[in-house]
Amino acid sequence: MDKLALLKTQQLPRHIAIIMDGNGRWAQERGHDRLYGHLHGVESVRDIVEGCAELGIEALTLYAFSTENWLRPQQEVSGLMDLLVSTIYKEVPTLNKNNIRLHVIGDQSMMPDHAKAALAEAIELTSGNTGLNLIMALSYSSRWEIVEAAKKMAMDVRSGKIEVEDIHQDLFSQYLTTAAFPDPELMIRTSGEHRISNFLLYQMAYAELHFSPILWPDFRKEHLYDAILNFQGRERRFGKTGEQVKNEAGC
Repeated sequence: MDKLALLKTQQLPRHIAIIMDGNGRWAQERGHDRLYGHLHGVESVRDIVEGCAELGIEALTLYAFSTENWLRPQQEVSGLMDLLVSTIYKEVPTLNKNNIRLHVIGDQSMMPDHAKAALAEAIELTSGNTGLNLIMALSYSSRWEIVEAAKKMAMDVRSGKIEVEDIHQDLFSQYLTTAAFPDPELMIRTSGEHRISNFLLYQMAYAELHFSPILWPDFRKEHLYDAILNFQGRERRFGKTGEQVKNEAGC
């Protein structure tokens, strides 16, 4: 069955967020260290980024490295950080060829200087692209992001830029690292785990959640299409009744 042909092009999610889970287990099942799985997970990243670009998805956020990941064994952390940064930098020509713009969100103060410099250069080299926005969540934590947003808003209140009475949900969203993008409509987590793991907690208030049993190194476009088909089969009510949604859609 051609799953791509089944997708409704007018009902695609504008923003897809993915927790790329299962690299370590994939490697251990094959008798290798965890970094081996992360290395093979790069192929999945390429395939899914390409798939989203082909579909015309507006934004794709990949949870690549959390602030909690710094607690892992030093050898794995160093290897994973080097792999992430070198891979992103090497992929710049492909990103430019496919009109993909790179963004990075997260606490970059925790990252080594060489990593920050390489990421900054990759971001600059793709800054003129107008297609898919590829957002890499590196050294990212949603709680960190929300606290930082609250601090910035408090500073603006103290300086007189805004009044307490001006604060509302839309304004708060402008202080988040994803302010330039629509909220995710579809969140995918691979490997069978059923957790959000401190990822885009504020932004995913109304996201549809799709949990795939596939380990990330084996995740490909066909699995992405499965998730989107599942998304398109759901009724998104946003607090309304199903009848209200149907009436508004003219059904």
